[in-house]
Amino acid sequence: MILEEPFIIHKLGNATERENWVRELLEKVGLPEDSIDRYPHEFSGGQRQRIGIARAIAVKPKLLICDESVSALDVSVQAQILNLLLDLQAEMNLAIIFISHDLSVVRHVSDNVAVMKAGKVVEYGTSDEVYKTPKHEYTKTLLAAIPITHPKYRSRPVS
Repeated sequence: MILEEPFIIHKLGNATERENWVRELLEKVGLPEDSIDRYPHEFSGGQRQRIGIARAIAVKPKLLICDESVSALDVSVQAQILNLLLDLQAEMNLAIIFISHDLSVVRHVSDNVAVMKAGKVVEYGTSDEVYKTPKHEYTKTLLAAIPITHPKYRSRPVS
């Protein structure tokens, strides 16, 4: 299975150990053990994302870079994957760089936010600072474009 590759590449463990580690990874990302014997086309988008996350954490990195990791998923699956990432972050003491165009998702998962325009950081701060009191015009424009569905939040102070 593809989850064994990181162990093989890094020359970790024997076949039995690697199989046990793969089973642990599957459990850690919320996939059933029988996933070991399935082919990629037999997985849903959310399950494939979980497999990608399992591969990324297999060798216990200190940093995980997630680039548009939930953009192609429906909202309920997005929430599951985001919660999984946050759980893994806490459990493994992971630093995560989360890259996304979805600012509501970024706000949910980020302690600090860097706003980029044309490949350059135009604003950086804590999530609260950037979202509540944006300084750069580009940041203000991006935040103003976030759809607000709940009437309670429609009159926000972003100009």
